[in-house]
Amino acid sequence: MRDADVVIVGAGAAGLSLAHWLSAGPAHRRPTVLLVEAPYGPLRPPERTWCFWQAPGGPYDTALTASWERLRVRSPDGTEMVGRPAPLRYNMLRSGDFERLVGDRLAGMEGFRTIRAEVTAVRDAPGGAEVHGRDAAGHPVGLRARWVFDSRPPRRLPPARTCLLQHFRGWFVRTERPAFLPGTADLMDFRTPQPPHGLSFGYVLPLSAHEALVEYTEFTREVLDDVGYERALRHYTADVLGLGALDVTATEQGVIPMTDARFPRRAGRSVFRIGTAGGATRPATGYTFSGVQRQTRAVAARLLAGRVPLPPCPHRTRSRAMDAVLLRALDSGRVDGADFFTGLFREVPMERLLRFLDGRSRLGEDLRIGLHTPVGPMLRTVAELPRLPRRDPQPGPPADTRPAPP
Repeated sequence: MRDADVVIVGAGAAGLSLAHWLSAGPAHRRPTVLLVEAPYGPLRPPERTWCFWQAPGGPYDTALTASWERLRVRSPDGTEMVGRPAPLRYNMLRSGDFERLVGDRLAGMEGFRTIRAEVTAVRDAPGGAEVHGRDAAGHPVGLRARWVFDSRPPRRLPPARTCLLQHFRGWFVRTERPAFLPGTADLMDFRTPQPPHGLSFGYVLPLSAHEALVEYTEFTREVLDDVGYERALRHYTADVLGLGALDVTATEQGVIPMTDARFPRRAGRSVFRIGTAGGATRPATGYTFSGVQRQTRAVAARLLAGRVPLPPCPHRTRSRAMDAVLLRALDSGRVDGADFFTGLFREVPMERLLRFLDGRSRLGEDLRIGLHTPVGPMLRTVAELPRLPRRDPQPGPPADTRPAPP
């Protein structure tokens, strides 16, 4: 006898999104769902920020912290490219607000339950799958279901030809003087020292004239230590932005894998992976939240239709192939990252470029955008890729599924 039709392991972006889409289905078709989230304490991740672009009227609009209709990119010499990607807006969603939104929706809904447990094993079993773990008191927990969806980040990345890390630290700051334009988000500011391979940039999301999330981000093979992040943020806030006196009210930090690895989305007959572990992160940008929505919505549709709910890869084959080329070009130093992205934002209308970065552009648009990239180095990389072996990456810090800017 099963505890539920569906067990969802993990209550982050992917797990909560799948629960949300299942709850939106017709009542007579909804499966019984058990959502397993980590107990309070060190196993629960700190609050995170997820950002994505979308037209108004999305399912999570009421929980957004802020949104921006104007986006700005700054080149290394300070030249500004500002655009209004209408009808798209750039949205900020805090993980705590998302948890409350989905939790309020599920509260009291028949067929949905939540338990707190540390999951130690997920495996196939006759007629479905089993989940084993421990509750906050250390008592064993055992669950059975027809289908299990594991949204925990992978402990180790699959073999890849290229693996960069998008790593960042952000400060929520409050300044003494008005220092920000509330209606304009700085998506990428390349007035930061550039590493020899990869790229770095600043990122500013204003919440008011005096408050903003200010981040320092790198796309490189290795993360920085605490001293490195603090030095970079002090330089960016003081010397580049000239913010003057400020208070840091909160911090956040994360690491997102940017890799051309192939993520297996099926871990057994009845066990599937979703989210970052299921390939939802866009390889060349690190954005994850939009991919999670496409993936989990498709899973919910298949479940509600009585089909095998294999999670799809939310990124098209063409998009993943282009991402593999860009990652290799950045990692090899063949392409200057700051010049590459600055050129795209200078030459391509912002709404079209954001659709391209989200994998929603048409083939003709992709080809025209490709002409605004360094064609020679990119073609040399295309020719090189088939000869490169896929290797196991070096062990590193676990992935954080918050999508930072591209």
